Amino acid sequence: MERFSLSTLEYESIKQELLRYAVSYAGRKRIEELAPMMEKRAVERAMAETAEALDLYGKGASVPLPSLEGIEQVVSLLGTGYLFTEQDLTAVQMFLHSCGQLKKYMAAKGELAWRIGVYAADLQDLPALQQEILRCIRHGVIMDDASRELEKVRKKISIVKERIQKRIQAVMARHASILQENIVSVRGGRYVIPVKKDYYKQVNGRMLDQSTSGQTAFIEPQEVAALQGELELLQGEEAREEAKILGYLAGLVEREAADLIRNIEITGLYDFIFAKAKYAAAIGGIEVQLSETGETVICGAKHPKLLQSMVPLDMAIGREYRTLIITGPNTGGKTVVLKTFGLLTLMVQSGLLVPVSPGSRFAVYQGIRAVIGDGQNLEQSLSTFSAQIGALVQILKEAGPATLVLVDELAAGTDPGEGIALSIAILEEFARKGSTVMVTTHFNELKTFASRAEGFENARMEFDAETLRPLYRLTIGQSGRSYAIEIARKLGMSGGIIERSQHIVSRQQSPDGSGSGGLRWDEIVPAKPASEARDGRGKASSVPWNSRETGQREKEAGVTAQPEALRAGLNGQRTEDGGGAGQPADAGALTGEAALSLPRKFEVGDAVLVTSIGKIGIVVEPPDLRGMALVQVQKQKIKVNHKRLKPYLKSESLYPEDYDLDIVFDSKENRKKRKLMSKRHVEGLMIIKKPGEDVL
Repeated sequence: MERFSLSTLEYESIKQELLRYAVSYAGRKRIEELAPMMEKRAVERAMAETAEALDLYGKGASVPLPSLEGIEQVVSLLGTGYLFTEQDLTAVQMFLHSCGQLKKYMAAKGELAWRIGVYAADLQDLPALQQEILRCIRHGVIMDDASRELEKVRKKISIVKERIQKRIQAVMARHASILQENIVSVRGGRYVIPVKKDYYKQVNGRMLDQSTSGQTAFIEPQEVAALQGELELLQGEEAREEAKILGYLAGLVEREAADLIRNIEITGLYDFIFAKAKYAAAIGGIEVQLSETGETVICGAKHPKLLQSMVPLDMAIGREYRTLIITGPNTGGKTVVLKTFGLLTLMVQSGLLVPVSPGSRFAVYQGIRAVIGDGQNLEQSLSTFSAQIGALVQILKEAGPATLVLVDELAAGTDPGEGIALSIAILEEFARKGSTVMVTTHFNELKTFASRAEGFENARMEFDAETLRPLYRLTIGQSGRSYAIEIARKLGMSGGIIERSQHIVSRQQSPDGSGSGGLRWDEIVPAKPASEARDGRGKASSVPWNSRETGQREKEAGVTAQPEALRAGLNGQRTEDGGGAGQPADAGALTGEAALSLPRKFEVGDAVLVTSIGKIGIVVEPPDLRGMALVQVQKQKIKVNHKRLKPYLKSESLYPEDYDLDIVFDSKENRKKRKLMSKRHVEGLMIIKKPGEDVL
């Protein structure tokens, strides 16, 4: 079960920042394994330790953290029989020495570091092991007196080397004229002299090598060959004695393996704690209190990545209300509020100090789930809406009283009416489970719901209506507006559209201005008179734009909701086109039950909402007798069943009188052809109109 939405809330990026402050592989490993804790006591202890380390760090104290360079390899090879080198053993000695220094440092701090100081008490500096390593090895070299046998062998080696030097110098003196240069070289571990290639046979000895150019031959004189053989034997004996000493020291290290491993763990822990302290200093983090009641109150909070630009956030949740509905304009900071709240909570539960003002306190949640951002998955054909709902289904299964849920733009991207209903039902279910929930929305109905439902509260992102700039300030207890019309005006939308939009919004508002009055199309767009409306055969029809609403009112009044022409036909009456008794208005297309599903009346140029894709389109061809209309959506023409269309704006509201709709629907090339054809006949000139490619 996924308890925490770490990636969504950018938790991993905070860990990457922490890694910059660690100095050892053990400290970095602890940071990589860092995760939110769910036990209140564990969280409190971790925060208190970080705060204590921050206090030491703030006083300018230089903590003597032991270096773990080279130790990782030694520990990984313990118990394998590996023969450690002089460098390995030197690293062990230096590490133990540093552990002793850290232990003394923490002991000297006393009450200033009593929480984190207790770890140092377990450090073992192992003085006996240190001394033995130092006795045998200095500056990465095994000392002569590491053992008696080694001391004897090295004395013999020194004597033989001295005899070789004397003899070889004598040879070089005799052959000075044929030497390439007056130096002694070593080839294959044996001493040689450099002789000019043309004269090398004059030297009694054997050629062991020659220069790259071929001009110099390196000759081992016969006078030193026997001594050099003796030297090789002594050097072999020396190597065996050195191996015995290294094996002896490796055995001592093996016996102290448990203490070494424990020292490394404690060193990594200190590195981890002080890395958290250094990061806290960088972001201005402080220690916060943890609440017992599930309430979170944060003051002056900032997102760690927005310290310089973010307006401090003040908010509370979990006491009088556990569900907060946040509203306000786009780019107003609603999503930042969710991410800041969620990330700071994750950081607190990880023992980190957070950038808030004193007096802040946090609840400890058993799960923190966030559904934020575009969740589209093209491979799985999931829309943002589908991805969000899929995530919420899983969260609802796992949610409980100790769950924090953060949702950005709840149920957006679908039919508004159904989205609102679904949103309310989801929020009610979370409330029933006792979860703490924060959501952002543009639905006015959710604002009204939150103002009336127990355990729910509104909040808004402040917006300067004069400058049309977001203030990024959250106010609890009030709902916000989207300011869409004001922003559209500022961006240059025409005055007619702005005025019409304001009129429609005013019709939506309930008496208290909450916006929950609902949109009544029969009030906003008057039905056409019967003389203006046309049926499918071009005759006058009484089927209005708002036929569904009209039908509902007739149904409530006890009248069957049928257009006049249909009602006459079904009752066997004569209609205007002369049909006889018992003959419907259009016997070829409207018979029996089919007449009851006459397509809703839409006309060319009307703006409609295509509910199946949640987008606005323009009617190119009204519904045919099968109820299929041709609608242009974002320059693409699609066939849509009339049942999937909802009225949005009549064509009269969108276009001036006598406006040429071909400008909207037809290509520039076709319009040019049509204009040319209206003037004269052009042989071979044709206008091809492509049918809709998609059917919805």
